[in-house]
Order: sequence, then C-alpha cells, then structure tokens
Amino acid sequence: MSNTESLTSQTLHYLMKNKLAVTGGALVLLVFVLSLFAPLAAPYNPSAIDIKNILVGPSLSHLFGTDDLGRDVLSRMLWGGRISLEVGFVAVGIATLIGIILGSIAGYYGGWVDSTIMRAVDIMLSIPTIFLVLAVIAILEPSIINIMIVIGLTSWMEPARLIRAEFISLKEREFVIAAHALGAADGRIIMKHVLPNGLSPILVSATMGIGGAILVESALSFLGLGVQPPTPSWGSLLSSGKDNIEIAWWLSAFPGLAILVTVLGYNLLGEGIRDALDPRQRE
Repeated sequence: MSNTESLTSQTLHYLMKNKLAVTGGALVLLVFVLSLFAPLAAPYNPSAIDIKNILVGPSLSHLFGTDDLGRDVLSRMLWGGRISLEVGFVAVGIATLIGIILGSIAGYYGGWVDSTIMRAVDIMLSIPTIFLVLAVIAILEPSIINIMIVIGLTSWMEPARLIRAEFISLKEREFVIAAHALGAADGRIIMKHVLPNGLSPILVSATMGIGGAILVESALSFLGLGVQPPTPSWGSLLSSGKDNIEIAWWLSAFPGLAILVTVLGYNLLGEGIRDALDPRQRE
C-alpha cells in the first residue's frame, strides 16, 4: 500500500469515527440524491397550477402542502434543490480555482508578489461579502449564471490565504529543494510537488463553502435578486411564503428547514474532514 493510499484510508477511518461528520455526510448525501433525482422523486410538475388546491396544508396528497397557485411545495423544493446545489458547487469551484492560483503564486514566490496579492485579499475582506454581491447583482441582470459567477468572484479570499500558508510551509521542504537542485521549472514544482501536498485545507474550505454559497443564493433569491420565477429555488420559495405566513406556515417552514439542514450538513462534514486530516485533532 502506498503512502497516499495509507493516508486516505486513515483519514476515512477517523472520519467514520466522527458521529457528527457522519451525520453531516448523511444529510449532504440525502439532499444531493433527492435533488439529483428530482424528476423521478417529485410527485407533481413543479410548475403545474391547480386552482382547486390553493394553500392546502400538508396532507397525504401534498406532503408539504401547496402554494398560492396550487403548486405542490414538495415538488418545487426538490427542483429548487437542484438550483441551490448547482449554485453552491459551481460558485465554490470558481472561488477555489481563483484562490489556488493566486495563493500558490503568493506563497511560492513571496516578496512583492505576495504583498500585492495579500493586499488585494485584505481589500476584498474589508468589504462585507453580502453587500458586495448585492451591489453587483443589482447592476447585472439577475440570473443563475450571474449569481454563480458573482459568488465565486467574491469568495476566493479564504482559499487563497489557506493555500498561501501551505505553500510557505511546503516550499522549504527537502523534496522541493531537491527538485530545485535538479533544475525543475517553477511550474512543474508547483503543480507536481507542492500543490498536491497542500490541498487538504482547501478540501475543508470548499466543503464548508458550498453551504455558504447556498446560503448567499437563498438570501439573494429571498430578496428578489436571485433565481427569477417561475424557476423554483429555496430562497424564492421562502420569499413567496412570507406573504401568507399567518395562514400557510408550511410555505416558509419547509424551505427554511431545507436550507438549515443542507448548510448544517456541509458544515458538519467540513469540520469532520478537518479533524480527520489534522493528527492533533484525532482522539
């Protein structure tokens, strides 16, 4: 068994011993599977209007009730989950890619390059993310593509700082010095020797970042700046429910619960991965 396989098996072993991490992973898997198979799991067409069943409470025919147009809330939540997860994964992918590139450059080369990139990080961190996202989305046309891009472009700072710290530590290791002595190019050293050994904190950051991106998308959709109707998303479902919250509690309760469970699941899983990768956290 190679060292990589041994480390992976040890990480999985400690991860499976963490009950909170297993719970988070189960929640993440449940939401992912239900959203992925929404066309099969949804009992009704999410856009089908039924004027005979307007604001019907939870029942056997409509487990999560119906909205003010008679549409099945469960079906809309399942389809909305696809939108929320898509935004979460793509936005975090964009943020992680930018963070890895800038963090790698800053940590490897140091000097004025590091100072310049870190000052850009400080400037970005000084601006509240939600306000920055709101300002950009207000200028651009609200759409799922714009939301994914904007969230990604305003969330790269944490991955950049993490990968920079790893590079500062790893570039002084013997295997990197040996690669330098053998005449390897900087690009090869970064991609082949340093980066693969510094991705552990990025995995944790990305896992927890998905929950954060879903939360931001839900907030934007709740404010009417996110995914536009009739396309369902958890935030827009939550927003539509506030007008009838006194007579139709289910319109806000179930989408809010879905957001809570999903974000909690990713946070628990991310913390579990962090503990499993850090020998000091293992009991």
